[in-house]
Amino acid sequence: MGADKMDGTLLSIRDLSAWYDRERNVLSGFSMELGQNETVGLIGLNGAGKTTFLKTLSGLHEKFRLEGAWLHGRPAAFRDREFKTCRYTVFAEDRSFQYFTFWEYLSYVSAAYGKKLPDVSGLVEGFHFEEYGNVILKDLSTGNKKKAYLITAFALKPELLLLDEPVNGLDFNSTEFLYQLIAGYKKYGTVLFSSHILESVTLTCDRVLILEEGQIRQVYEGGQVDAAKIREALS
Repeated sequence: MGADKMDGTLLSIRDLSAWYDRERNVLSGFSMELGQNETVGLIGLNGAGKTTFLKTLSGLHEKFRLEGAWLHGRPAAFRDREFKTCRYTVFAEDRSFQYFTFWEYLSYVSAAYGKKLPDVSGLVEGFHFEEYGNVILKDLSTGNKKKAYLITAFALKPELLLLDEPVNGLDFNSTEFLYQLIAGYKKYGTVLFSSHILESVTLTCDRVLILEEGQIRQVYEGGQVDAAKIREALS
């Protein structure tokens, strides 16, 4: 068993740089650690690199270099099957599988992750999604499409759940339900989510990372996770 497995570290990333234009890095010298069974918020102004980081971690952005990444203390690559099957990402906008219905998508993803089709009745009810399971994804509203991916994510219970602006497009009741899901996810794994809504992180997170100019500039944890302090850091 690796040292990180024993000390509770799930994922370590060291000295990551990522770019679209090679002359200007979006992320530069980015390093972080995620513990097992914790909830971490990633906050930053527009252009700070939040979505770029999540896309890189999800194997969808290839213009990057890093010193190394370790999953449970073992070297990891973002596109290796072992890493891919331990994480699932819900993006702020997602146009994949647009001609699948929700039920077809859930079945496909469950098989891809090597899991039995989960019981999602509680999630469907909590997100008020009962009427939309057989509608193809491209015909769903922005909010209902987001619900389809969120239901899938929480049903799969991956070890690492990545959420990019998960509240965007959701109604009040669905947002409250999502906060409950995020806050209770530690029994299954770790959540890392980006948000520009302070309420999202102050209600759910064990730690909050402030991303500025492609690097983590400040970290708040425990009793330090306070909206006023975070707002001041971003101003």
